[in-house]
Amino acid sequence: MSQEQPRRPQGDSSNSQDPIKYGDVFNVTGDLAQKPVAPQDAAMMQSAETRVIGQIQPGGVAATMQSASRKNEQAGLVGHRDDSDITSDRDVTVMETQVVGRRIVTEAVGDQVVGQYVQPTSNQPAQAGAGATARGGGDTEKLTIGEALEATAHTVGDKPVEQSDAAAIHAAEMRATGRNEITPGGLASMAQSAAAYNAGCDRDEDKIKMSDIMSGATAKLPADKPVTRQDPEGVVGAEMRNNPNLTTTPGGVATSVAAAARLNENTNNNNNNQ
Repeated sequence: MSQEQPRRPQGDSSNSQDPIKYGDVFNVTGDLAQKPVAPQDAAMMQSAETRVIGQIQPGGVAATMQSASRKNEQAGLVGHRDDSDITSDRDVTVMETQVVGRRIVTEAVGDQVVGQYVQPTSNQPAQAGAGATARGGGDTEKLTIGEALEATAHTVGDKPVEQSDAAAIHAAEMRATGRNEITPGGLASMAQSAAAYNAGCDRDEDKIKMSDIMSGATAKLPADKPVTRQDPEGVVGAEMRNNPNLTTTPGGVATSVAAAARLNENTNNNNNNQ
């Protein structure tokens, strides 16, 4: 199993009266980053991770939260059932996305992704030709741009498609196909039409959602390829430039492509070390 969990460097907190916060161990922002990791949070994530993945992942999200909350509790900085527990007002979720030959597991606290894992679903490599284009050689284990886009149907499936989403999808499609133009009737074309339609809708329930566009994304691309370390930059930039807040959506297109690039890089490193 390959896994990627963004973390910020954490120093020794033994001489500090400040508890270990979410922002110390995960790449999160806003008020979540300032919240201490409490035992009840860790217990909830442990339960969710075990339910979906089947066990606690060594060095994974639940293990990191357990370690941080234990240190906070031992230092007397949080109680075993602290009123400030994140789980009291936010969901702790572990979501699974099935793609060809593997599954992607995304873990989130509230609306912020704190970790992603990729696991094979069988002992056999994914069959070339499934989806858009065949992948040969060592690329059979790597996540493609289409698969990364497909994952967003699960992570942000209920989100109405906005211009920033459409721009990111267009940038991703360009990298998958190697062409600058939008393919008529393709994924980027559908996303742009959805964003334009949604801009004229007053009610969210009437708007086209990400899952409507991104479900089966691999098959909707005219071509596909494994995500490389160069791909996220253009996708992230496109999404941010078209967002009024100049940010990316947690679990959205840019986040998923960046996570896939990191996972593929880990796969490269693991193969090189074998």
